[in-house]
Amino acid sequence: MRAATLKDVAELAGVSVKTVSNVVNGYAFVKPENRRKVEAALIATGYRPNIGARNLRRGKTGFIALVLPELSIPYFGELAGLIITAAQAHGWNVLIEQTQGTRDRERTALTSMGPHMIDGAILSPEALSAEDFADLDSRVPLVMVGEHAVDVPIDHVAIDNVLAARTAVGHLATIGRRRIAAIGRNPTRGTAALRLEGYRAALGEAGLPQDDELDVPVREYHRGEGARAMSHLLDLPERPDAVFCFNDLLAIGALRAAADRGVRVPEDLAIVGFDNTEESAYSVPSLTTIAPDKRAIAEAAVSLIHARSAEAAENATPFDVEDVQTPFALEIRESTIGRT
Repeated sequence: MRAATLKDVAELAGVSVKTVSNVVNGYAFVKPENRRKVEAALIATGYRPNIGARNLRRGKTGFIALVLPELSIPYFGELAGLIITAAQAHGWNVLIEQTQGTRDRERTALTSMGPHMIDGAILSPEALSAEDFADLDSRVPLVMVGEHAVDVPIDHVAIDNVLAARTAVGHLATIGRRRIAAIGRNPTRGTAALRLEGYRAALGEAGLPQDDELDVPVREYHRGEGARAMSHLLDLPERPDAVFCFNDLLAIGALRAAADRGVRVPEDLAIVGFDNTEESAYSVPSLTTIAPDKRAIAEAAVSLIHARSAEAAENATPFDVEDVQTPFALEIRESTIGRT
C-alpha cells in the first residue's frame, strides 16, 4: 500500500499543500478551521512525516551517538537510558556503540560517524589517545563523560571523583574503621586514578597509615573481580575492617565473598561502593555507595551537544570548552551502619 503524501492530505482536507505542511511542522499561523480539516485528514490518510528528510533539509540528521565501554555495567546502562530521555527532549534519537574499552573499537565508532550521520557524540573513552581525537571530524561536536587521562580540548561532564572517594573513605573513618582497604586500582581507567587519589587523601586526613597490601588492583570492574579481591584481603594475616570499592559491582562481589567466608557486614567489615546503581539498594545488606547525579550528567552532556550543534549551524564564534562538574551524594545504607 502506497504511503500517504502531503498532496493526498491536502486534497482530502480541501486546502493547499503548504497549509498541510504548516500544520505538520507546528506553525501557529493556520486558521483554526483549516487546522481542524488537516488534522482530520492526517488521521484519515494515516500520513506519517519523513523525519529523516525533514532533518536533512534543516541541516540535521536527527541522531547523536553514545559511545560507552560496557552496557553490562549497570552504571553505563542507567546513564544510557537517561541520555536517551534527555536527547528525545531535543528531538534526537540515540545511536549506541559498545566498545569494550579498546582503542580500535573506540576509534572505529567515532571515525565511522561523520556529520552526514550524527549531530554530535557523547563518549566515555578508556583507550583513545590525544592523537586519536585529532583525527576525528571537527564538525561533529563531542562531549566526554567521566574521566580519561588525555588532554584534549572538548567539553567534559563529570563529578569530582577525588572528593567523592574522600567522602566515602572519610565516612568509614568516621564510623571507627581503622584498617581501610581499596578495591579497584586499574591503569586503563581514568576514574580509578582519581578515586585512588581520594582514598589515599582520606587516609591521611584521618591519620591512618597507607598500607600497600590493602590496595588491590583489578582487571575489570565486574562482580567476580570484586569477589576475588575481597578473598585476597580476607587471606591477609591482618584483615581489613572496611573496604572502599571503586564501583558497585566490585562491592557486590566483595559482599558475596565476605558472606561465603562467614564475615559479617558491617559488624566485622564495612563496605562502600560507588555509582548508586539500582542493584545497590537491594543487595543484602544494602550497599552504602557514592551516588553521582546521573540525570544531571545526562542532561548536561546533551545540552552541550545541542549548544555546539546550534553554534555550528549558525557559523557562530566557538564557545570556550566547558568542564561541567555535576553533584554527588553519599547514600548511607546497611553495609556500613547496619539496620536502623
